[in-house]
Amino acid sequence: MANIPGAVSDPSRVHGEAIEFKSGSDTIKGYLARPTFGSGSNPGIVVIHEAFGLVEHIRDLARRFANLGYIAIAPDLYSRAGGPSNPDDINTVFPVMFGLPDAQAVGDLEAAADHVRSFRNSGGKVGAIGFCSGGRQTLLFACSSTKLNAAVDCWGGFIHRATPDAETTPARPTPVLDLVDRLSCPLFAVFGEEDQNPTVAQSEELRTRAQRAGKDVTIKVYKNAGHAFLADYRPSYREQPAQELWSDAVGFFDKHLKG
Repeated sequence: MANIPGAVSDPSRVHGEAIEFKSGSDTIKGYLARPTFGSGSNPGIVVIHEAFGLVEHIRDLARRFANLGYIAIAPDLYSRAGGPSNPDDINTVFPVMFGLPDAQAVGDLEAAADHVRSFRNSGGKVGAIGFCSGGRQTLLFACSSTKLNAAVDCWGGFIHRATPDAETTPARPTPVLDLVDRLSCPLFAVFGEEDQNPTVAQSEELRTRAQRAGKDVTIKVYKNAGHAFLADYRPSYREQPAQELWSDAVGFFDKHLKG
């Protein structure tokens, strides 16, 4: 546990549970982690899962944020249709990931933010952090809604087109890069220098568009890191850049959500 950034060394400091909450007329599943210590105001963080769904790693990340005094919610964006039948087989993952409608995802993420704000001690401010497809959805959320106070996009792929074969699809009608001028909160965008989706060139495109639109965007390309370098349960994990990213993300959220 010592080499895992933000690892919860005292489980009694955090209460985690599977939950259900309303999103429009639907009820969707999720995971909620809350601090059991202190009192007063606890900002919220929406933790957005990877293409593989609401796996244990995502629940653990929610607990890590709760350990820092946040109310963290990880919605299961695959609640309606079910997740990949085999998360280890990319051929079952891609159809689920690409088939999730952007408008539905945004609605569920807004509902998750509202659920966090409903707690008496929430403090009102809510951030979002997402990974892989969840990174893309973090950027989409921040550009499609006014319910966020800060957003961290970790290696969100396919921000420039819908799928490998199509620029747009009915589920993904607008490339997320084309929405950057609508960004509603400060954004921290995370890229790995070895990543191929998203690429370093796309980080520069994001920077250019954000600057042109006068948006508050911080972009960092991490050295000796590829895709999913915080995912400590996968071979892609890189301890040093993961530690650096955790420190950067926590500092970003503390600045915008606890200030």
